[in-house]
Amino acid sequence: MEERASGVEVNDLIYFLRRLLGNPLTRSVIRRLGPPKNIVKLLGIYAGVEEPTNLKERTLSSTLTLILSKAASRFGVEEESLRNGLKDAYMRRGVANVLLGIAYYGITRPQRLYAPFMVVWDFTKRCNLRCKHCYANAGPFPAPDELTLDQKLEVLRQLDEAGVAALSFSGGEPLMSPDFWIVARKAAETGMYVSVATNGTLIRPDVAERLKQIGVRYVEVSLDSPYPEDHDRFRGVRGAWERSVQGIKNAKSAGLEVGIATTVTKMNYKQLPEMIELAKELKVDRFIAFNFIPTGRGKEIVEMDLSPRERYEVLELLYEELTSGELQAFSTSPIYAVVSLKGVDKGGKLAPTHFADLNIPDEYMAAGFALGEFLGGCGAGRIYCSIEHNGDIQPCVFMPIVVGNVLKDGFLNVWQNNELFNKLRDRDSHYCSFCPYRYICGGCRARAYAYYGDPLGPDPSCEFNERLWEELISEVKSAHEAGILQR
Repeated sequence: MEERASGVEVNDLIYFLRRLLGNPLTRSVIRRLGPPKNIVKLLGIYAGVEEPTNLKERTLSSTLTLILSKAASRFGVEEESLRNGLKDAYMRRGVANVLLGIAYYGITRPQRLYAPFMVVWDFTKRCNLRCKHCYANAGPFPAPDELTLDQKLEVLRQLDEAGVAALSFSGGEPLMSPDFWIVARKAAETGMYVSVATNGTLIRPDVAERLKQIGVRYVEVSLDSPYPEDHDRFRGVRGAWERSVQGIKNAKSAGLEVGIATTVTKMNYKQLPEMIELAKELKVDRFIAFNFIPTGRGKEIVEMDLSPRERYEVLELLYEELTSGELQAFSTSPIYAVVSLKGVDKGGKLAPTHFADLNIPDEYMAAGFALGEFLGGCGAGRIYCSIEHNGDIQPCVFMPIVVGNVLKDGFLNVWQNNELFNKLRDRDSHYCSFCPYRYICGGCRARAYAYYGDPLGPDPSCEFNERLWEELISEVKSAHEAGILQR
């Protein structure tokens, strides 16, 4: 009952903030505050971790303090808790982003942001494994067009100026790049929440300590089976499972937050209960079931994808685990939010997607439709995007559509003005527009692109689209029979 009450308060708070910030005058004032860093500093002054340096900052910080104090009083929030929350630089960056999003775009469903809340950076194409489903077609050598260190630092500068709150390094295997350590440290110094998606095989005890030292806050290790032989077969290298599990243990020993990421296919979805038990044994902080997307090398194993019924079975299992309180269990499938709504009505938690590597407090996950529509399910091109090893910008790591390049076109310019990004933000203009859950889910846009060549098309994951899934399966079988696809 306590969680449900918290959820109601969060919904009320969102309503209050939308009413306050929906006022044209208020929105105009926020826009005049300047770039995200200005607002981040004002929030820092309120939290007591920054000092005003001139009269303008003192005046604006006093105004902001008055507004936040009244809001805290109105909703029974202890102001000390509010200030403590904003002492975290990444929280200040996130709040500034939301404020500017509403200031520039008004109240939208889901909410448009000034800049992506999170960027996933495929830092290198180098990798020491040969995974069957690799979206990046990674291999043992760096790509010839990989950015230089100076260029990578310029990318980071632009992300910092845009106000990006969280930066996740991926690949390939990011730990194979010597530049990672320099860029990741500087990203942490800006106040971004820095995480690493890795296969874990390179995380020796000294590497884990170094990750902690440079400011990495979360490490997500790919592990696809509780059985070493199954994992090694999927990842293409014998002994990978043992090294990945040891990497998890080393990261935990160093005091890092750790998650296990499992790409769910027909090979392993029946093993998920055992995977979750293994996650508990390893004492990881969260478990994430990744949607399988048939892109990159994944196109060669398209028949391993789950049916809508199988996926729903997986999501219900995850939500049961999430509500038990023993382990944070998430999925990158936007449909997870729909599954969780039934639980929210009974006092459970909202299950976010794409945000699994960020610390979302339980009281926020206890909120219902209002928070769900704010977060908005699929975040591709809307709340997050990806950057490739050469600076190319994509809506999602699993959606290989280049919409611009950071160095050539400017990151914020592409984010705010690209036509595809703006279409992805309009849930009333694509296939899911008929669905009552379009604002909290919206379907996986990467799956729509992978199967139909149209990022605005249908997501065959959805139980509403089971007929489409059956048609796709029939086409795959016909292709096998004709010898077009290899078994």
